[in-house]
Amino acid sequence: MAKTNQISAVGRRKEAIARVYLMPGTGKVLVNGQELMDYLRREVLVTQVREPLEATESLGKYDIKANVCGGGIAGQAGALKLGIARALVKADETIQGTLRSKGLLTRDSRMKERKKYGLAGSRRAFQFSKR
Repeated sequence: MAKTNQISAVGRRKEAIARVYLMPGTGKVLVNGQELMDYLRREVLVTQVREPLEATESLGKYDIKANVCGGGIAGQAGALKLGIARALVKADETIQGTLRSKGLLTRDSRMKERKKYGLAGSRRAFQFSKR
C-alpha cells in the first residue's frame, strides 16, 4: 500500500542500490531503519548524501526513508545521493536544472575492473623473481 504523497526513486553507485522514499515532513532521514549518521558513521559521507537537499534548499521540508543494499558504505552513500536527487526532481521539476548543473543527476558509471588471468588483480602482476 503506497501512500499518495510518497515519491520513490532508485539510485545506484558501484554495486550499491538505494530505494529512496520522499515524504513531506521535518527533515528526518532513515536508512535501513537507522538515522543517517548512525548508519554511515562518517561526516564526509553524510554531507555527500545531504548535497542534493542543500543545493535545492529543501533540508527541512522532506522526510526520507531509504533501503540500501550491496556494495560498501561509500558506494551506498553515492547511491543515496543519486536516489534523493531523482526523488527531488519528481517532487518539483523546476529544480532539475540546479541539480543537473551541479552533477547530482548523473549516475557515476565507474565500476571495479575485472581480474585478468595471469595477474594478481586487474593490473597488478605477481612479483618477479630473477633467481
